[in-house]
Amino acid sequence: MMKPRCGVPDHVNGSGTNLPQNHKHDYKSFETVAHYQFIRGTPRWSKSHLTYTFRSSVQVPASLHMKSVFQSAFQRWAKVSQFSFEEVPANYYADIVIGFHRLNHGDGEPFDGFKGVLAHSLPPSVGKCHFDADEIWSSNPRLNELDLESVAVHEIGHLLGLGHEPTKPEAIMYPTFSYGRIKRELNSDDIQGIQTLYGLS
Repeated sequence: MMKPRCGVPDHVNGSGTNLPQNHKHDYKSFETVAHYQFIRGTPRWSKSHLTYTFRSSVQVPASLHMKSVFQSAFQRWAKVSQFSFEEVPANYYADIVIGFHRLNHGDGEPFDGFKGVLAHSLPPSVGKCHFDADEIWSSNPRLNELDLESVAVHEIGHLLGLGHEPTKPEAIMYPTFSYGRIKRELNSDDIQGIQTLYGLS
């Protein structure tokens, strides 16, 4: 629990509230076993075209190239699912609202400053996605920086209904992350999870 991690709680032996429900599907595909998990209650979006916008309570550095980073992150999921994603202006209704915030930011899940919880997201169809502004975010991370796109791809998985997969470090949905690392590609387990959740496998 000391590693930098996503703030969405893990499922531990069926205990706790708002935890991902263990939905292991132990079938073989290309000689691998799938271990993906879904959020408790398996919430799903009832539509395939989702809008998103940005609303932060702190100033986000222009050097992050936030819009292009998230466009790329959403596209990774669009390529393997039925979803399409469209950015809309901040004053429009959006299915997904992305923001950078510090400490207590009004959702009952305060951030903890530099290191610790990096981000958290709420599942379908709440669509809130928050990043800790006290972290050092980058699109080309150095040793003490976090790759924004890598963490965004993970958080989008939660926004679509996937839970953490704590047994597969190579999966995007693994709950912890390392500073200075780039991990943007969806793993076969992530792909099988999203396709099974929405009936595409």
